Amino acid sequence: MNLITPTITLTIVLSLLLSIMQTPTHKTKNNLMLLFTISLIPVGHLLDNNTEFTLTSSPLISTTTENINISITLDTPSLLFLPITLFITWSITEFSMWYMHTDPHINKFIKYLLMFLTAMLVIITANNMYQLFVGWEGVGIMSFLLIGWWFGRQDANTAALQAIIYNRIGDIGLIMTTLWLMTTTSINMQEMLSLHETTNLVPTAGLLTAAMGKSAQFGLHPWLPSAMEGPTPVSALLHSSTMVVAGIFLLIRLHPILYNNKIMMTTSLIVGATTTLFAAAAATTHLDIKKIIALSTTSQLGLMMTMIGLNQPTLALLHMITHSFFKALLFLCSGSFIHNLNNEQDVRKMGGLLKISPMTSSFLTTANLSLMGMPFLSGFYSKDTIIETLTNSYTNSWALTTTLIATILSAHYSTQIILSTLTGYPRINHTMHKETKKIINPLMRLTISSILVGTLTKISTLQTTTNTTMPMTIKLTALITTLMGITLSKDLSHMTHMLKPQKPNIINLFFNQLAFFNIPHRTMTMNTMKMSQQVSTELIDLWTLENWGPKGLSNTLTPMIHLSTQQKNMIKNYMTTFTLTIIISLLFAPPK
Repeated sequence: MNLITPTITLTIVLSLLLSIMQTPTHKTKNNLMLLFTISLIPVGHLLDNNTEFTLTSSPLISTTTENINISITLDTPSLLFLPITLFITWSITEFSMWYMHTDPHINKFIKYLLMFLTAMLVIITANNMYQLFVGWEGVGIMSFLLIGWWFGRQDANTAALQAIIYNRIGDIGLIMTTLWLMTTTSINMQEMLSLHETTNLVPTAGLLTAAMGKSAQFGLHPWLPSAMEGPTPVSALLHSSTMVVAGIFLLIRLHPILYNNKIMMTTSLIVGATTTLFAAAAATTHLDIKKIIALSTTSQLGLMMTMIGLNQPTLALLHMITHSFFKALLFLCSGSFIHNLNNEQDVRKMGGLLKISPMTSSFLTTANLSLMGMPFLSGFYSKDTIIETLTNSYTNSWALTTTLIATILSAHYSTQIILSTLTGYPRINHTMHKETKKIINPLMRLTISSILVGTLTKISTLQTTTNTTMPMTIKLTALITTLMGITLSKDLSHMTHMLKPQKPNIINLFFNQLAFFNIPHRTMTMNTMKMSQQVSTELIDLWTLENWGPKGLSNTLTPMIHLSTQQKNMIKNYMTTFTLTIIISLLFAPPK
């Protein structure tokens, strides 16, 4: 059995590389289905033994300090997340065949999705920092290509550039950590984690920066809603099991380095709680269905970051797993509706879709309920446990309050999506497609997962539950806040339904513009441009050229000319000089 796990993993990676090289891509979904089934084999062994495998090649590059080789680690996070990534990509690929069928470059698009998946697999199985960095940059460049897929649109190009630039800021942190580890300990995971007691602030700060950039935490968040300019299957893959979860996965994998550093743990907790609340509040102000779902992803990533700050990486992993399914489902359902409504994404122009697309509507409702944390859906098992853990911890009551407010807001925007898109009457002309197998099969799979994954995790042998005694009120906190959010949302919807549209107030605009979005994107750019203009005109033209150019040169030479000659071009000077010369010559002339 020891050899089976590494063999299966290598088979999956090689098969994916072969799929990328194939020209026709119609068999891709079948290949992914097969690879997903194969990837489940090691999970069974893992549940029984909870073992870890490491597979290392002989050194590819040998240096005096470091041997660089390909090294794969197969532990609980990587073996659990491998089938999930494959399953979600399989569903998204099948959906893409229908969604992108009019695109002339659909084969290239599917290959890009597979390359995206491969880069993510490199991250989750990497056993050294070089390999992790290759996968890290791989998902970054693939997100750039896929977000800017419709490169004829200016917005798509801007969004793709935003994604890559914000991620470069995070990458500085990862490069800094890698260099630190190269000079102090080792870039190999096992060696690095065995020396975690002597952790400095520099590598931990680098890791946190890297995760903040990749997982769009507060401060580096504006690129994630902008990434909605890409096709919907890209949004689904980007937000569920690749790219954005890579940052959280990095912190889960290298958690032994972080947990001794109290400053970093507190920072992680504060950043996570702020992100959760801020993104949930921003989602309530947006009207584009894809942007609402994108901001809900940022909110959930903030929840995972909070758990890492609370020293609970396993809970962060659990939420990452459950979140992947219902988030992919939300995006695919919204994609189906957008296609049906002639590419309309504004929730105000939707309505009555429950009658037109009953199955997709029921899937969307299930996904939203799972996101809210309704009992016995998969989101409940992770979200409820997270809030319970926060409530029982003595760390930070501020983080708990923030998370609870965010839970109310997440219930609010999820309810708003359901009410505005599915109920009422149609507010736009529909171009309806039949709900064929091509659409329904991937959605059905993801819905079943969104319902059952939490239960399967609960009954798995991985879970060793600690019996915590708590009052009934504390136990029901998560459920009470969710129900409160749903009730308030429904009331608000009824109260404001017939009102005239009003100008958004300052708070609304603050969240709608993603808080400090204007500072890097507008204020800084405008000030830089004005400063450059002033430098180029005033400093160069008026100062440099005046002082050192022709005028400056003439000003320098004139005094020298005046010093070296008496020729001032004045007639009285010439006459005086002439008269004086005559007198002197007459006076001193020798007598004849």
